[in-house]
Amino acid sequence: MNQAQQAYNEKLAQHLIKRLEKRRLEASYAPTAEQAKQEVLAMIPAGSTVVRAGSVTLDGMGFWEAVAALPGVKLLDPFKPGLEPQEGIEIRRQGMTADFLVTSSNAITLDGQLVNLDATGNRVAGMIFGPKKVILVVGMNKVAPDLQTAWQRVKHYAAPIVCTRLKAKTPCAETGLCSDCSSPDRICNFWTVIEGHRFKDRLHVKMVGENLGF
Repeated sequence: MNQAQQAYNEKLAQHLIKRLEKRRLEASYAPTAEQAKQEVLAMIPAGSTVVRAGSVTLDGMGFWEAVAALPGVKLLDPFKPGLEPQEGIEIRRQGMTADFLVTSSNAITLDGQLVNLDATGNRVAGMIFGPKKVILVVGMNKVAPDLQTAWQRVKHYAAPIVCTRLKAKTPCAETGLCSDCSSPDRICNFWTVIEGHRFKDRLHVKMVGENLGF
């Protein structure tokens, strides 16, 4: 990434931090994924439980391996190899009372609104209520001008890529285009827009000056 783009990302992040703080959300910026990872890990004290939610952003950072290595920290991982589907669901339920939920957001608007689309609902449910602290790690590629643009980005870009990655039996995995399907593998089930929070600073948005996730 060249210097001009780095400078642009930092200026944009500072604007978003102000908008998010007005919405009673914590926010901070790291120029690299590695710095962001270390700063988020430092926020998790020994004795904590951390629930894992689906996130290509965090997977690509090697975040979960780092969490598993933290002394005295328990990782609730519904994606652990060998689990039966019902076991994964039960871990997701346990995660609703975890100390930390760490995941990403599908999009963030210039006004500081967080836009997400979920398949099973546990990720967006945890953002709204449940875990004591929620940390969202968001690459600057996910910034959208407004709600309409954010919805379009998620529905017509991110979701088809995720379905392709998961080898889902959906039309978009075949064509790359959303057809608003009714497939059992459909991941476009639960929309949320976070406008603010009753509990100040429960939700922390860590923006990263790199392109991360979809």
